Amino acid sequence: HIWRGRLPHWRADDVTYYVVFRHRRGLELQERQVLMMCLLKPEGRKWNLLILCVLPQATELMFTVNERPDGAPYELAEIVEKAKAKAGKLIIKGSGERYPPFFQESFDRIVRDEVELEERWNAILESPVGAELCEDPEDYDALWVVHAS
Repeated sequence: HIWRGRLPHWRADDVTYYVVFRHRRGLELQERQVLMMCLLKPEGRKWNLLILCVLPQATELMFTVNERPDGAPYELAEIVEKAKAKAGKLIIKGSGERYPPFFQESFDRIVRDEVELEERWNAILESPVGAELCEDPEDYDALWVVHAS
């Protein structure tokens, strides 16, 4: 299945997705934690996260999508956008800003094979170190990992 926003989006059954979305401005630690908690809320019900990292300028995650009670898969954009909307409202309430600090569209792709899964997983895991936010990924407060690659 393919749909189009500004970019084409491909959907398939039983695949792993990689998603990244940018932030309009750098997020403070508390704002990153709010966004992370909103993205973790559907964990286990609507999707199974493999890794999630909220950096000041962008958020990256990899996951598989679960099925609805009727057997159809959840739409990943719906899950991501609902979490971003909830986090945006909470951040706006605290900051007094007029607009949420996230760009509307997310970039997503289907992970093609185990090699790409491992490469992306490791890149996400090491991204807080690369951004000089910590010296060890285990020390970063806005990183969530479910399994080691």
